[in-house]
Amino acid sequence: MRYLPKSDEERRAMLAEIGAASIDDLFASIPAEYRLDRDLNVPRQQAESEIIQYFRAAGDKNSTGYASFLGAGAYRHYRPVIIDSLVQRGEFLTSYTPYQAEITQGTLQAIFEFQTMIAELTGMDVANASMYDGSTGAAEAVMMAARVTGRHKAVVAATVHPEYREVLATYTRHQGLPAAIVGYNARTGRIDLEALAAAVSEETAAVLVQSPNFFGVVEDIPAIADVAHKKGALLIVTIAEAVSLGIVRPPVEADIVAMEAQSFGVALSYGGPFCGVIATKEQFVRQMPGRLVGQTVDGAGNRGFVLTLATREQHIRREKATSNICTNQALVALMATIFMSVYGKQGMKELAEHNLAKADYAAKTLGSAPGAKLRFSGAPRFHEFVLETDEEPAAWSQRLLENKIVGGVELSRWYPELKNCTLWCATEVITREQIDTAARVLTAAPVEA
Repeated sequence: MRYLPKSDEERRAMLAEIGAASIDDLFASIPAEYRLDRDLNVPRQQAESEIIQYFRAAGDKNSTGYASFLGAGAYRHYRPVIIDSLVQRGEFLTSYTPYQAEITQGTLQAIFEFQTMIAELTGMDVANASMYDGSTGAAEAVMMAARVTGRHKAVVAATVHPEYREVLATYTRHQGLPAAIVGYNARTGRIDLEALAAAVSEETAAVLVQSPNFFGVVEDIPAIADVAHKKGALLIVTIAEAVSLGIVRPPVEADIVAMEAQSFGVALSYGGPFCGVIATKEQFVRQMPGRLVGQTVDGAGNRGFVLTLATREQHIRREKATSNICTNQALVALMATIFMSVYGKQGMKELAEHNLAKADYAAKTLGSAPGAKLRFSGAPRFHEFVLETDEEPAAWSQRLLENKIVGGVELSRWYPELKNCTLWCATEVITREQIDTAARVLTAAPVEA
């Protein structure tokens, strides 16, 4: 009764009120071939205690004792316990869009601090706090560039996250904004600069690249910016791994930075909600989507915070809106704010160095094992790398799972030319012992039947 609270008597009363003789009568307008005429194939009803036991057992299959080398845009980092302690406070957990500044000063200040730290990290002048995630942030940045330049073509690196590119295609499908894809150098894994120069024209609004890119390789942002700016296009750099900014030079040559800040204390949570960001130069701020929080003083000279340049449909006339982003991502942004505050500048650097060292050891260990080699070389990388194996990934991944290890992401689903190649990630939560075990199991000869 807790989950199906309506009794038979109550159902009869509701049917009588609307003039239906039965449930079948109520659904008579639905053709018979679309109606289910049998009971649902579900297990018997269970007590609440049994349901809790079931989900705990299912959760244990996903987490208990498994080492995961997955990355590809969603990263497993340690989350300081203070994050959940603070974000679950009622004044934060229940907050919505802070329309009334007088009674939402805490939320507004948290957003302002988030914007400030993100701007410092990315080397941009200003950042917002309303994007859904990195993929939609990248798509919104391309449309922003089209508004700024008045042009309607984009050039996108093939090394941008494949799912980011899919989201961009969905966004631009009916915008009259075609995107040309530029390939990568087979040796370095970086964007092919000659092909990029050939693809960019006076009609190009934006060049979109990712750094570190989908293969974990750090792009040559100054060189890419030079190609884009010579033709008057804006350079957009999307960053899927925010922790990289602790050690990788920020893309200061970019005009717009679109970033996923999930690594800053936001749990993986099976894919969301995550924390998207757009940061840009001050001259482009009026075309930025989402909202901005500004600092001001009241009539008595006291410091205060307000929404400013909030060019969403909820705030201004639709035809002048820069986006239709409808949610308030402040709670997720607050997680990232607490994370950055806890680590601080030096802590962020040390965390990035830890990730870099761990991935370097993993790449050398796995890449030197019999039957395996690193695919790309000659360019710096952060904490991801591409591993090519003689054996098909499906075979060795099963052996790894039997040893409670989740291996890399198979790349041929997006890049057919990268057969038997997988993308591996090693963050600070991966141990040296787990890397050594993965190398041993990865190269072990399969048992003959």
